[in-house]
Amino acid sequence: MKRRPLYRLLAGLGLLLLLLLGLDWAFPVPPAPQYSPLVLAADGSVLHAYLNPTQKWRMKTELREITPVLRAAIIEKEDRWFRWHFGVNPVALVQAAGRNLFGTGRTTGASTITMQVARLLEPKERTLPNKLLEMVRAVQLEAHYNKDEILQLYLNLVPYGGNVEGVKSAALLYFQQTPDYLSLAQTVTLAIIPNRPRGLVLGKNNAAVLRERNRWLRRFGAAGLFPAQDVADALLEPLNVQRHPAPTLAPHLSRRLVRQFPHTAIIRSSLQRSKQSKAEDLTLGYVRRLRELGITQAAVLVVNNRTRQVEAYVGSADFRDFGSQGQNDGVVAVRSPGSTLKPFLYALAMDQGLVTPKLLLPDVPTNFQGYRPENFDKHCNGEVTLERALAYSLNIPAVRVLNQLGVPAFTEKLQQAGFQNVKRNRPQLGLSSILGGCGASLEELTNLYVTLADAGQYAPLRYRAPHPPVPSPPGEAEPDEDVERNYSAPPLPEGGGVLRQNGNQLISPAAAFLTTDILSQLTRPDLPLGAASSMRLPKVAWKTGTSYGRRDAWSIGYNRQYTIGVWLGNFSGQGSPALTGADVATPLLFDLFNALAYNSPNDWFAPPVALDFRLVCTESGLVPGENCPHQVIDYFLPNVSSGQRCQHQREVLVSADGGFAYCRACAPAAGYRRELYPNLLPEVAAYKEAQGIPYRRLPPHNPQCQLVRGGPEKAPSITSPTANTEYVLNAHEQQQLLLSCTTDNEVRQVHWYVNDQFLRTARATERVFFRPQPGPLKISCADDHGRNTDVLVTVTELE
Repeated sequence: MKRRPLYRLLAGLGLLLLLLLGLDWAFPVPPAPQYSPLVLAADGSVLHAYLNPTQKWRMKTELREITPVLRAAIIEKEDRWFRWHFGVNPVALVQAAGRNLFGTGRTTGASTITMQVARLLEPKERTLPNKLLEMVRAVQLEAHYNKDEILQLYLNLVPYGGNVEGVKSAALLYFQQTPDYLSLAQTVTLAIIPNRPRGLVLGKNNAAVLRERNRWLRRFGAAGLFPAQDVADALLEPLNVQRHPAPTLAPHLSRRLVRQFPHTAIIRSSLQRSKQSKAEDLTLGYVRRLRELGITQAAVLVVNNRTRQVEAYVGSADFRDFGSQGQNDGVVAVRSPGSTLKPFLYALAMDQGLVTPKLLLPDVPTNFQGYRPENFDKHCNGEVTLERALAYSLNIPAVRVLNQLGVPAFTEKLQQAGFQNVKRNRPQLGLSSILGGCGASLEELTNLYVTLADAGQYAPLRYRAPHPPVPSPPGEAEPDEDVERNYSAPPLPEGGGVLRQNGNQLISPAAAFLTTDILSQLTRPDLPLGAASSMRLPKVAWKTGTSYGRRDAWSIGYNRQYTIGVWLGNFSGQGSPALTGADVATPLLFDLFNALAYNSPNDWFAPPVALDFRLVCTESGLVPGENCPHQVIDYFLPNVSSGQRCQHQREVLVSADGGFAYCRACAPAAGYRRELYPNLLPEVAAYKEAQGIPYRRLPPHNPQCQLVRGGPEKAPSITSPTANTEYVLNAHEQQQLLLSCTTDNEVRQVHWYVNDQFLRTARATERVFFRPQPGPLKISCADDHGRNTDVLVTVTELE
C-alpha cells in the first residue's frame, strides 16, 4: 500500500513529461536566426561579409570568440543568476512584481538572458500574455540548449542600432576586430549598448557611450569582476570610433564559396590574408597603368604547391568596376590558353619516348593535313632543339610533336587534369588545340603547372582550410558532405609532405623535371627587361601565352613553394596590340613572386633517380651514329627515350668529278668515290632552298640509270593545294592557285599535271601559280625519278 503514492507520483511525472513533449512537438523551438554569410581567411580573420536575407548585419559569434571578459560582463549586467535558473528567475519575478505593483524603484520585467533570447527569436508586442509566452519559451530553450549555446544565441541577436545585430557584427563594423581581439574597454562598450541601442549609437553618440562605459567599468571594478589595474587602464582608453564598411577582400572566391555552401554561416577559406591583400593591390595598380593600352582586367591565382591550397584569388582588377565588368570571375572564365599548354605536351611526348631536350625538330612551313601553323613572329628557324622550341614558344615544332603524339592522347590527359571545356569538346579538337584552339580557365591552367611542380602528380585545388570540426549553432544544418569534400582540405600529412589524396600521376617525375629545367632558363625572349639582374627575384620556371587576336595574355610560373597564374585582357573579348604574355603578363607575375615569395627558400628541384645522361649528336639530338664527330650531353629516360641512331649524314656514291650520284644498281665497277651528304627531311631541304640557305646538296642522279628508285614514301608530298578542299576564286580578280611540294633530296625537277594534262616543269622547291577552270581538279606531281602523287580539289568561281 505504501508504494501506491510513489506509483502515482511517477505516473504523474510521466504524464507531465508526455504533455511537455506534446507541447514541444506542437509548438517547436523557433528556428535559428538567419546569419550573415562570412568567409574567413585561413587564420580565422574575416575576409568578406554579406548581409543576411533580411538585409541585416548579423554575423555569427562562435563559442571560442566569447571571451571570459565578455561572458562575465554580460552575465553581471544582464542576469547574475544565469548559470543557476531554468530560464525564469522566480526571485527576480517576485521582486519585479513588487516594484511594479507598489511603484517603488525602477520598473523592470525581470527578463533573464534566456527570456531575452526568446523575445529576440520571436519579436512581439510587450504585453502580459506575450511575457508569459516568453517565460514558457525560455523554459523550452533551457530544455533544448545548454547555457553556453543560449549565451551564444543572445550575443548573436542583441541589437546595436540600425541593421546591426550581434556582438560580432558590432565588433567588426566599429572596431574592425572580432570579439576575441577586443580590449576590456571595447568589450564593456559592446556589453552596455544592447539595452539602449537607439540612445547609445557608436559613431554618433560617442560621448554618451563613453560616460556609460566608464560608469559600468567602475561598477564592475567595485564588484571585483576585473583586476583594479585593468579597470583603471580601461577608463583611460579613448573612444573615438566610427562605423566602417564590412570586409570585402576576395569578393569572387567569397561569392563562389557562399553559393557552394548556402546553408553555412561561416566558411573558412584557404586564403592567406596578407597574400590576398597584396595580390589585390598589385593587380589593381598594375591594370590602372595599362588602361591607356586598352587593357582593363586581370586575374591572379596563387597556390601553395605543398598543400595545393589556394592562398590568393583575384577574379578581376576591381570587383566594383562595373564599366569593365569587374564582377566577372577571370579565374574560372574560359578563354583561349595560347601557348600555355606546350610544356605539358612536351612532357607527355618525353614520357612516350618521342623526344628529349636536345632533339632537333623541324621548324619550317608545314602543311598538316590542311592546317598550316605559323610561329608568333612569322619566322622559321629551319631546325631547333626541343628546349629552344619550348623556351622560344615556337608553334610549328609544337604542332609537329602533337601530330606525332596524337590529339586524342593529349586531350585525354587534359581531361584527366580537370579541363572541363576539353572534356565537352574532345571530338571536335584538332592540332590547333596546342596553340589555344581549346578553351581553358586560369584555374585549370594554374593547377596544371602545380602538377609540374609536384613531380607530375595531379590533384584538385583546395579552397577551404583544414580546421577542427566546430559544432553547428542551434538549428543550423551541417554542410552537405559530398559538396564539403570537394572543397575542404584534410589535415596535412606528418612530416609536411605533399598531399597525395585522390592524386593522379599525369606525367612522370623525370618528364616534369626536364620541362621545369627548360622553363627556368633565363636565355629566352619573354624575360622582362631587367628581370635577370634582379637580386630579389626568386628562381622561377614560367611560361607565357598569347591567344589569337591578342585577346588574352597569360604568364604562369612556379618554384618549389608556389605556383602563380596571371591572366590579362578584357572581359568583353576585345584585343589590344600590346596584349602579349611576355610584355604585360610576365611583369605582373614577377612582381607577385617578389611580393609574395620574397623570403621563400631558393632551393630548386632535384633530378629524379629515373633520369640519366647520354651523349647525342649535335646535328640531330639522337644517339651518335658512325658519322657524328660533334656530340653533347643530354638527359634521357632509360628504357623510355628512343635509342634511334643518328643518320644526319648518309654515304653516297658519286662520280669522280662529283657531277652525278649513283645508286647501287647503276654504280660502275670503278671510277667513283664515297662521300657524305646531309640527310635532310624534304621539308627542311625545301625551306633552305627557298630561303637561299647554303647546304651541301646531293648531285643529280645518274641520267643513264633506268631504275625507278624508291617507294611511294619517297614520292613528292603536295603541300598546296590541300586535298579534298574547295577553293573559291573571284571571277573579276586575277586570283591564282598555288602549287608547291616537298621532295626527296635527290630530286631536282618536278612535273605538274592538271586533270592529267601537263602544266609545266619546275624546280623541286619552286612555287608555281596558275589560274584553274571551275570544277573538280586532279592535281598531279611527278619527280624526276618517276614517282607521282595526286590530290583532288574543287574550284568554285564567284561572279
